[in-house]
Amino acid sequence: MSTGASSGDAMDVILAQWARERPDLDCSPMGVIGRISQLQREVFLAQRSTFAKHGLDAPSFDVLAALRRAGEPYQLTPTALMRTALVTSGAITQRLDRLEEKGLITRGRSEADGRAVVVTLTEAGRSALDAALPDHLDTEHALLAGLSDTDREQLAELLRRFLVALGRVPSAEQVGG
Repeated sequence: MSTGASSGDAMDVILAQWARERPDLDCSPMGVIGRISQLQREVFLAQRSTFAKHGLDAPSFDVLAALRRAGEPYQLTPTALMRTALVTSGAITQRLDRLEEKGLITRGRSEADGRAVVVTLTEAGRSALDAALPDHLDTEHALLAGLSDTDREQLAELLRRFLVALGRVPSAEQVGG
């Protein structure tokens, strides 16, 4: 894969067309947003294929990964999972229903607060996640193979700044506060 600055992509063609047709407009944001959209599709397709090999999908993987990252006893409240996944309560309920049907999680009352519901990663859920994670990382490494380590670090920093500027910062719960 060529990494030279002279190699163009489909967005370069689109931007040139807009420059010709509407030279009065600054279409440069399309160069960033359009490429992010294209990358989003590439990442989605690659991850979908990887997760399918393990009987999972991206939403299921996200829930299992959040529980696994929580550490023993691998429990979180549905609200904490909802905040981690950035989805509605209805969406997280659907995800939990599917995972519970597969035996990958359980839902029960918190030992600390009998009124609170906690979601717990089962041994089967942990095994499924631990089996999928190396393949998931291999997929991500393959997606980034055309970039040097320095390029990856720079891209990660630029994307971090972009997300922070949009207000996407972790809540106190997510950082352990």
